[in-house]
Amino acid sequence: MMTGTAALVLGCASMAMGADMPKDFWTTPAIQGYGKIHYLPDAAYKPRADQTYRIVFALTKGAKQPGEVSPALDRVARTVNLYVASGVPLMQLKFVAVAYGDATSIVLDDEQYRAKFGMANPNLPLIEALRKAGVDVSVCAQAVAEHDYQYDWVDKRVTLALSGLTTVTTLEHDGYVLMPL
Repeated sequence: MMTGTAALVLGCASMAMGADMPKDFWTTPAIQGYGKIHYLPDAAYKPRADQTYRIVFALTKGAKQPGEVSPALDRVARTVNLYVASGVPLMQLKFVAVAYGDATSIVLDDEQYRAKFGMANPNLPLIEALRKAGVDVSVCAQAVAEHDYQYDWVDKRVTLALSGLTTVTTLEHDGYVLMPL
């Protein structure tokens, strides 16, 4: 078991290491400003640039605070960035992110997000960037109803899916891999 002093020294050492990192240590090659990565060109299990990748992301957790970007949505951006850094063209990434459960509110338009949380929706710029990269960001219509949201409160850049359950299973049937976040 680590003593308090040892933990403090280790914590300070890791903070010092972070301060010594080169400015370009973390990058965001495809989704600018989101999903930061540290690319290792010689790492094992890198994606192959000649393959097409189909992933359905099940976004079930929201941010801890309303003013924060959803960590699950940021992980989608990180995944895009990792594949692109590995040489996989965006057109070979067939990614769908479906929000439901506690993540449902991340897709509200600014007006409704402001009404609920008192601020603009911090997820919308990331949703827009993901859409531009070809990621289909969607929301479970059942979760929208369960949260007492109106369907027209969902941002226009978000696809309204019948349900998270049917989205995941339909896409898995079509060869997508499930990545729960």
